[in-house]
Amino acid sequence: MLGLLDKSRKVVERERHVEIPVLLPISGCDVFDQVEPAYYNREPDLKNALQGEMPANLLCLLPRGWYILGDIIVVKIHPALTAYQERIGQALLDFYPRCATVLRDYGIEGQFREPVREAIAGKRTHTLHRENGVVFELDARKVMFSAGNLHERMRMSSFGKDEFVVDMFAGIGYFTLPMAVHSRPHKILAIELNPNAYYYLCRNIMNNHVEEIVEPSFGDCATKTPEGVADRVVMGMVQVTDRYLQKGIKALRPGGILHYHQTIPTWKFPDAGIRDVIAAAETLGRKASIQKCIRVKKYSPGVVHAVIDAQIG
Repeated sequence: MLGLLDKSRKVVERERHVEIPVLLPISGCDVFDQVEPAYYNREPDLKNALQGEMPANLLCLLPRGWYILGDIIVVKIHPALTAYQERIGQALLDFYPRCATVLRDYGIEGQFREPVREAIAGKRTHTLHRENGVVFELDARKVMFSAGNLHERMRMSSFGKDEFVVDMFAGIGYFTLPMAVHSRPHKILAIELNPNAYYYLCRNIMNNHVEEIVEPSFGDCATKTPEGVADRVVMGMVQVTDRYLQKGIKALRPGGILHYHQTIPTWKFPDAGIRDVIAAAETLGRKASIQKCIRVKKYSPGVVHAVIDAQIG
């Protein structure tokens, strides 16, 4: 390749000819100035936006990625850039005029795995996030919502038709709502212990008009999970999920399906998760037939968030 293609412009077809954008004239080809060039939309670039407003040696530390929940932007910022966080926040709002607030994300903490976030531009943190035909109402400072779980939420929307489903870690309805809206199960029992998440779970059941399908249950799934009634069980938590694995299996009728989420070292995927499910089932005198193992996303260096689908006999 000669490196002459202008990647900022699109190839355009006009009547009987095609215009290929180039950076320099090419020998033997007709070259002319485009009358109406078509440009690709450039990704927002904080480095260019803040050039000259902060020390040059810090520009390389600027975040290159962020995500948007409704009209809230969530971004991780290097500790060395704390003095410039308000300017970074304002630059992000300039990129996305429809957004109202930028939250700096410090991670998660506590029993309920709640986010630790600070508003660095704007103040309002309550929002409506629309995704795959589902409305999620939430306060982005109080409850988690992982953009990286999008494909798994969409996958769940295809399961559960006419079934009795138990969602043991329902949160604000991450998996319950896509399933209820698109597949219309007979019933979903959605269990949640975090008071903030449970509040928005109830709000979202109403927002999506699935009150006749979803029954919210406030409390610990260790005591709230029924036994022997479910066609499908969703265990959408990670790290501590193995502690409740036998509870999830006990909830299933013979032939029911388990969706077991867990964090697994990359080099142990999927074997470690498979062993968890098979061993828990054998302890209860039941048999697990593994159907699918999915990498949801990278969780941390060397660790993946995985889902093991298994049919429990």
